[in-house]
Amino acid sequence: MTTAAAAATVGDRTVALPGGAFVQGCWTPAPIPVTDPEDGAVVGYAAQTTVDEVSGAIGHLAASLRNEWPTWERERALGRAAAAIADRYEKFTTLIAAEGIKTVAEARDEVARCVETLRLAASASGELLGESLPFDATPRGAGKIGWYVREPLGVVGAITPYNDPLNLVAHKVAPTLLAGNGVILKPSEHTPLTALAFAEVLLEAGVPRDRIAVVCGGTDVGQAIVSDPRIAVVSFTGGPRTAESITRTAGVKKLLMELGGNNPTVVCEDADLELAADAVVDGAFGAAGQNCLSVQRVYVHAQAYDRFLDYVVTRTKRKRVGSKRAADSDIGPLVNERAAREVEHLVDRAVGDGARALSGARRHGVFYEPTVLVEVPEGSEVLTAEIFGPVVAVEPFISYAAVVASANTAGQALHAGVFTASVATAKTLSQQLHAGCVLVNATSDFRIDAMPFGGFGLTGIGREGVRHAVRELSAPKSVVLAE
Repeated sequence: MTTAAAAATVGDRTVALPGGAFVQGCWTPAPIPVTDPEDGAVVGYAAQTTVDEVSGAIGHLAASLRNEWPTWERERALGRAAAAIADRYEKFTTLIAAEGIKTVAEARDEVARCVETLRLAASASGELLGESLPFDATPRGAGKIGWYVREPLGVVGAITPYNDPLNLVAHKVAPTLLAGNGVILKPSEHTPLTALAFAEVLLEAGVPRDRIAVVCGGTDVGQAIVSDPRIAVVSFTGGPRTAESITRTAGVKKLLMELGGNNPTVVCEDADLELAADAVVDGAFGAAGQNCLSVQRVYVHAQAYDRFLDYVVTRTKRKRVGSKRAADSDIGPLVNERAAREVEHLVDRAVGDGARALSGARRHGVFYEPTVLVEVPEGSEVLTAEIFGPVVAVEPFISYAAVVASANTAGQALHAGVFTASVATAKTLSQQLHAGCVLVNATSDFRIDAMPFGGFGLTGIGREGVRHAVRELSAPKSVVLAE
């Protein structure tokens, strides 16, 4: 691999970082610096892919689909990639922490998740099986036999965010490859190095050089991918505003989108309040709140409200905001100062409208202190939009009908949480809450990589989760034999 020489240091570890881009089976030069959001230090270099290079990469991938790549070879390559990521555990931990927003501990967790995602993909070929067609179920089927198989859709354009620069890339790329497609990946311009290192592993593991491309850059690169008629599927994780632009630009092609959400948690009067408080604080402030499953709204039964709030505020004030590199840091930086200022603006406006901050509500450069808000006025963006920062609103409720209405108001919950000791209450709320997943005695901030992942309405289109993504990225093709 020919890339710019660079290195990053986390703790006492220094590792070589990749750079450039991967287009038409070749590594390209890497003139653009990638910086650490915490201190602005250059940690590596990436390419600035041109629109013409994007077009060439898509054409190269489309042509490659004529070449046979058997399913067993796809499985084997992804299995070898899983083993290689596991062998380079500390390297990827260092890389994620160096260019991104995660603490070292959070980065380690993501590497482990990526290994699991790849292993799941390597064993998911059963989703590509077809079945025989029931011609004998109708008189019109007389004299015919047939079956269907699942075939790849073509070239997939994958666009990923900065907050999970390894595992979200794996969730896009691995099922795409297993299904037999080609993929052109555009990682976030904030965190391209992890994606490039991941591509390097895939190539070493046996993924053909003409089945994958990694392009780097901003909006122009994304638009070039999305608008190209040779792209069969756009798989995007990001915000609703960008998603709307994609839908206007893409034309007639399949869209898979995960668009985040403003996720609610309901704490009932019979809940284990300390368990719930621990889970809410971890779920609201992990990755400095830059997580599509982050806990943002908590509704607590009035009988338990004061005790629960005391638990949450006490635990929040114990959280340490500091350098990603420090072993005792709980909360690292936001992706840049503009993002931190946006969180500051949202909180300041809510407080100006009547909300009270019981902790935090202070910015220090790219860092924002974990913030607990109460008495947030109805209609505030804290209650209706995804903040993507370490902020949680806690509100009391009396009526279960009213809390369901409030929880569903935002209309964009990927996941929802319910804390209760009652099976009947858990069953009722899980049916009534409008979310892609309802977790009982846990918050929204949980998923395993095998489960179907996505939401309804403004939270996105389709489902990820390895097995489910394989089906989304393939389609049935019928074969009918007549006498």
